[in-house]
Parts: sequence; structure tokens; C-alpha cells
Amino acid sequence: MQCCYNAIVLYPQTHRTRYFQPPRFSVTPPSPQLQEEPISYDEKSKLITSASNPFVKHCLKLRNNSSYRHSHGSVILVGATPIREICRFQESAQDKNVNMDCLILPEKAEIPDGLDESTDSIVRVSSIVMRKISGLQSTDSIDAIGLMKIPASFLNLDDNKSHCQKWFPSAHRILVLDGIQDPGNLGTLLRSAVAFRWDGVFLLPGCCDPFNEKALRASRGASFQLPIVSGCWSHLESLKEEFQMKLLAGHPEHDGLVNPVCSLSPSLCESISDTPMCLVLGSEGSGLSEKSMKSCELVSIAMTGEYESLNVSVAGGIFMYMLQSKNK
Repeated sequence: MQCCYNAIVLYPQTHRTRYFQPPRFSVTPPSPQLQEEPISYDEKSKLITSASNPFVKHCLKLRNNSSYRHSHGSVILVGATPIREICRFQESAQDKNVNMDCLILPEKAEIPDGLDESTDSIVRVSSIVMRKISGLQSTDSIDAIGLMKIPASFLNLDDNKSHCQKWFPSAHRILVLDGIQDPGNLGTLLRSAVAFRWDGVFLLPGCCDPFNEKALRASRGASFQLPIVSGCWSHLESLKEEFQMKLLAGHPEHDGLVNPVCSLSPSLCESISDTPMCLVLGSEGSGLSEKSMKSCELVSIAMTGEYESLNVSVAGGIFMYMLQSKNK
């Protein structure tokens, strides 16, 4: 089934008229006995007010279903601030890989500052539809929603067999996430990786989708600003061999560990500042996988308090700050 429509958007302050035609999308048609009647709607409608509108249903699937999201190559991004940061990054980096299909606005809202030139396609929706698409109970603070293309800098190695030299423009500092399932933690780690100018992120099996709505909210657009590669240990080992990388893994020091654990210190960081390196971080619940424990040199953060460990996103921020490249 293919769905598309045209909407005319009027701007009172300029009396300009813009035509919006949402991107076409396809879904597998149901079996003949379950075939639904075609949905009729006003193609000249100026405003989307119904949650049953085909475009709204498409947006909901993008927000809630990872496989649907990746098969269509689009994501829903809530809030003008992360949208603005992505557009600013695109302009500064002259990156043409980041594109917005359309900007969704409340029916009477003006275009947020900095987004006037972000797209020619604008859809205005009622508060009910805005709440439905955003997934938030209150939309008072939601000034915009972006329908964004998944950037070409994201690579799923299950679908792509390209050589590891092409995965990252530079491979001096790569963050490796091992089974990070919490989208808030994963998004925060991506944001820190951008802040400290790491070269990219490698996702081992068990990680949540970096374009999950909560991960996007926590990353504040970082998912669009650095290369992200999803693969397995064999892929990571290929990367290590190709660039002669050192593998470090964050792990709290405690009795019973087979491998020795060294402490994160300025002298350690200085000694490996010129060495290409992967930093592996595991989930809070399960910690590092057995493969990571065996393959990496373990490093801990010294703490004077009585807590056994830190939240992984907090620990990751400390590691990335201390181990960041000094040449950037």
C-alpha cells in the first residue's frame, strides 16, 4: 500500500503558500481477506487533526518500531534544540549526509529560530496529533518535530561488507559499547563522544538502537554527528588488526578478577596518547561480556567513596575526557 497527500500551508505573517508532499512510503499489503478499504481524506487539508491520518501512522511506526525505522531510513526527532544542533553541524561540516524530510509544527506556532531554511516541507498538526507523534503527555514545551533521514554515517555490518578502512574517517579513538541496552545511557555516551571529539562509536551485539526515541533525546542529536558502526567481535578484531589498536575496557577493581586492573591516571593517558585505541564499556546490569574481559586490558577509575562502581554514562564521560586525543 502506498500513501501520499498534498497539504497547503498558509503563513499569516507573510501570506506565502507552501506545498508539502511527504515522502512516499510503502508497507507490505495485508492478505486479500484482511485488505482494508482505502482511507479517504481531504487532499487540500491545511492541517492534520486526526491520529488515524496515514502520515501520522507512519510517524508512529518510525518512533516505535526499530525495523520499520531502519527499513525506511527515517527517524522522528522531537524538539527544536536537537534539530537545530544537527542543522548547525551539517552547515559547519558541510555534511550532506544529514537531511530532514519535513518539519512538523503545532498548528499556530511560528517556525523556531534557526530552522527557517532547514526544509521546504512543513506540516502543521493539532495538539492531539503533536502529542501522539511525540509520545509525550504534555506538548507545551514541544516546539517542533523533525522527520530526519538516518545519516549515511551509520553502518550496519550485517548488511554491508565494506572494508574496515571505510568505517571511520579516522580510527584513533573509538568508543565500543558492549551490550548497552539502556537508551538513556547509550544516548549520553554518544553525546560525550561528540563533546570530546572521539572518532566514532562501535556497537557490539546487545546494544539498543541509537535512533531509539529515548536514545535520541539523551544524545541531543549526537547520533547524527559521528560515525556509528554496528557489528560483532570479528568485525572489531578486523578493525584492531588493521589499525594496530590497543583495547582498553572500563571495569571496577575488586577481588576475584583474573586479569589485572590498572588505574586510570594522567601518566597512563599520556603514555598511550599517540596509540590508536578502542575503549570498551559494558552495561551496568551485566558488565563486560566474557569476550571483552579476555580481549581487553582492564582499567578502573579510582574512587575515595564507598560505592563499588559508577553509572556507565558517568564513567564513560570520565574515560573519554581523560583519554581524548590531544592533537584535535
